[in-house]
Formats: sequence, structure tokens, C-alpha cells
Amino acid sequence: MIESENFPSNDEPQVTNIAQVNVDDIHAQSVRMHQADAETISASEVEMEQSAAGTVKATHVSAHQSAMASVDATEFLAHNAATAMVKAEKVSLSGYNGVIVAGTADVRNSISGLVIANDVHVSGSSRTVLLIGQNIHGNVTTLMNTRTALIAGLLAGLFSGIMLLLGQILFKRE
Repeated sequence: MIESENFPSNDEPQVTNIAQVNVDDIHAQSVRMHQADAETISASEVEMEQSAAGTVKATHVSAHQSAMASVDATEFLAHNAATAMVKAEKVSLSGYNGVIVAGTADVRNSISGLVIANDVHVSGSSRTVLLIGQNIHGNVTTLMNTRTALIAGLLAGLFSGIMLLLGQILFKRE
């Protein structure tokens, strides 16, 4: 069911199947999408196959060859997916990811910008720009660790200070 405003949960359909259509808002117990896109999804369970969504809020999200901008879930499973921001207690994914914030993250054959999790399990050829975790298992290639982040910050601050100083000297007004 496609809705333009939030209705009480007893008015929500049990299952919403969507295929090859573009919708704005979806509110249901269970959502199944195939080659479709939605602006906002609010459900208990979401399954996506070759689909796209702007914002997903659900207990369980499963995606295959799909793209999502923002995901807030308890459990998130994705295979060959692209995500911008994922916040979940348990994350298992492969594909291209921007930011992952999780209690437990299982990252397989992925390229990620930022991964923050208590327990991180890495397998395959996974790469990340910055990885922050208490327990990290597996081989991961990071572009930036603590030492390089500190050096990059110091160099950026030094460069910015020099540019400001030169700007004041060169464009001094009298």
C-alpha cells in the first residue's frame, strides 16, 4: 500500500509486494521489492532485489544488487549492494559502502569509507578508508590508520595555517 502520511500500525498491510514501480512512502509489516524504488520504507521486514530506496527503517533488511541511502535496522544483510549510511546492531554485507555503524559487522569483498563496530569480521578482498573497532578479525586493507590520520590532520592544519598567513600578507589592506 502506498501512503502519503503515517497511519496507525493497525491500518498497515501485512505484506506489500512491489515490482517495477516508483513509490514515495511504504508502511507495512513486510515489504518485498523487485526492480523498484521507494523514497521511504518503514517496515518490520524488508527484502530488496535489484531495487533502490532513500531511507529504510526496519527490524530486518535483506538486499541483493540494491542501493540504499540511509538504513536504520536491527539486522542488515546485503550482497553486491551500494549503501551510503548503515546503522544496525548486526551487519553482513558485500559491495560499496559509505559509513557503517554496527555492533557486529561482517564485511566481505567490500569497499567502505568508514566502518565503526565493536566486532569486525573481514573476509575476501575488503578495503576501507578508516576502520574503528574493538575486535577486528581477518585481513583488511585500510587507507588510513591512527598514525596516518594524525599525520594527515597535522599536515592539513599546517597547510591551512600557511595559506591563511600568506593571504593576510599578500592581501593586506591599508
